[in-house]
Amino acid sequence: MLRYILLALGLIVLSLLVWHIGPANIYEAATQLGPTALLALLIPSVIMYSVEAYGWKIVLGQAAQRIPFWRLLTIRSAGEVVNMTTPTAYLGGEPLKVYLLNKYDVPMAEGAASVVIAKTTMTIAEVFYILMGIALAFWILGAGSSAGQTITAALLSVGLLVCSIAGFVFIQHRGLFASILSLVKKFGVRIRSLEAQEEHLRSIDQTIRNFYSHHQKAFYVSMGVYFLGWMAESMEVFGIIYLLGGSMSVSSALSIGALAVFIKGGSFFIPGSLGAQDAGNLLLLQAFGYSDVTGITFALLRRFRELVWIGIGLLCLATVGKNRVPQNQEMENPS
Repeated sequence: MLRYILLALGLIVLSLLVWHIGPANIYEAATQLGPTALLALLIPSVIMYSVEAYGWKIVLGQAAQRIPFWRLLTIRSAGEVVNMTTPTAYLGGEPLKVYLLNKYDVPMAEGAASVVIAKTTMTIAEVFYILMGIALAFWILGAGSSAGQTITAALLSVGLLVCSIAGFVFIQHRGLFASILSLVKKFGVRIRSLEAQEEHLRSIDQTIRNFYSHHQKAFYVSMGVYFLGWMAESMEVFGIIYLLGGSMSVSSALSIGALAVFIKGGSFFIPGSLGAQDAGNLLLLQAFGYSDVTGITFALLRRFRELVWIGIGLLCLATVGKNRVPQNQEMENPS
């Protein structure tokens, strides 16, 4: 029920923003873009999704040889559509990725370990990207301005995020799922589904530990690849402002792109970050000297991109793994 309330509030906020700025003004700004320009705006996100799928492929290791890259990209798109449309802190689609990998002969332990590690490297790269954006914002806007004070608060929030990630990596070394099981038992809670899968969960923990022990280079390479994926966000920012007839420096595009990622991540509990993301992007563009019309048009164009990828993700979800059975199951259940 709460998610529906948040979704409704987000829709109300977005509607009020559009009404306050003026639908006619927004329409006039958007009409500067034709179909070709709208397609061009999708190029950075295509790069981002492709690069991030490759970052996942790196940590998948030898299991990646069992599945072609285009299929891995399809599976990732299917999982991400769940992350984008549900209030699950961008984690709801991760079990789906493991399930779909298993349909293509990737063992559950290897698939689950790769998803956990890829989420880790992606998040670390995201933090570096946001920190870069905050540093550039201080340089461009100045620490003494009202925007600078807001950015200082954002820096403190990122500091907490860094501590959380460090703790998450530490727990992975100790055994992520074993720690969860131990914590559940300490509270006297019995979850039969977890207990039944205890041996399998410990196998995933061991696979994760083996990766950190023997594949440190792959970890850092994946992190670097994900960082390049995040940089594509700034390409999109630059492209939107350019197509709207505005001017923007590379440093401003990098800063706005990174801070927009931070705003979206901070509103994960709202389905699609509806309302919060749009208001945040509007205020962000205003802080960098752009008009209300440019700010809300920018936010709506990013929504357009998200809707396109939701459609693509749903198509992938409907088709990936269809009528596919892992070979080991086919051997166990001959017709």
